[in-house]
Amino acid sequence: MRCYQAFSIRALAFVSLSLLASSCSNSSDTEFKHTIFVFGTLIEITLFDTSETLADDAFEHLERTFHDYHARWTPWETSQLSRINDSIRADSPVAIPADLFTMISASRDLFQSSRGMFNPAIGKLINLWQMHRHDDPGIRPPDPDDIAKLVQQNPRMSDIRLQGSVLHSSNRAVQLNLGAFAKGYAIDLALEYLQARGIEHAVINAGGDLRVIGRHGERPWRIGIRHPRENDIIAWLDTEAGESVFTSGDYERFYMHQGRRFHHILDPRTGYPAEGVSSVSVIHRDAGTADAAATALFVAGAESWHEVARSMGIKYVMLIDNTMRIHMNPAMRQRVHLINPESVHIVLSEPL
Repeated sequence: MRCYQAFSIRALAFVSLSLLASSCSNSSDTEFKHTIFVFGTLIEITLFDTSETLADDAFEHLERTFHDYHARWTPWETSQLSRINDSIRADSPVAIPADLFTMISASRDLFQSSRGMFNPAIGKLINLWQMHRHDDPGIRPPDPDDIAKLVQQNPRMSDIRLQGSVLHSSNRAVQLNLGAFAKGYAIDLALEYLQARGIEHAVINAGGDLRVIGRHGERPWRIGIRHPRENDIIAWLDTEAGESVFTSGDYERFYMHQGRRFHHILDPRTGYPAEGVSSVSVIHRDAGTADAAATALFVAGAESWHEVARSMGIKYVMLIDNTMRIHMNPAMRQRVHLINPESVHIVLSEPL
């Protein structure tokens, strides 16, 4: 048995898969792991009940493929996506490749179903906040006037027109950042590849966001959900084949300034980090949709998550507000096993 690990996976102490993870020496003889650092996070691929040769080939292919996705989809460097953004800024129609057409079209639909809570058109706002520098001790919130100017320009996915393979935006303030969809979409594509190669049991975990196929031997894949304020998990659940579990949290990229937490999940309506929520976890069959929904419901907040989830077709939601109350719909409550149920306050919603 071979075990692929590029470096120590510190994150597995407190992210999804924490109840599944084990050392290489304790793994099943038919379990293989490989880790890749891409999309600014650690992706762990676990294959079960397959051959070493097939696992080797799959890991080599997915290593190349994930890095290729990053090179094409990143908004931070010269890429296919950055060239699209350049064309939008210049008010020029641009031909786009098939994969980005699919992603942008799907993101536009998700913008509508989320009632604008998921809005990848706010790339300029994301750039303004510079959250990729959250570890820099000198980072400060942007000038309020600069934030207000971008909010007033109101970039939306509905500003984008797609005709054939050509994209044009009616709003030059639109700048695309697909970070809240691309990771999930890449996981969907990777699992389609694995299934086409005859691999029936696998999980791809991208920094705690994941999708599974098949089972882990005689049991389902068991997933842990991180506590947003502690270095541990707050709950776990068993996944069904083909399901995705995605979480958006204010602990992922943030900094403190004058006693206030500024995190990377921005509310397009205000231009500031969304308030009132610490984390949102969703279950959905499609990883791209789950990725977008976790962000959208975080922005919607404790008051509006239910109606937005219903609009997006999301059936399982767990939202932890900033007082650590846990909001869930009944279907999610039936699946979630809380670690210390007596210590939490649960707010149960109407069914979705």
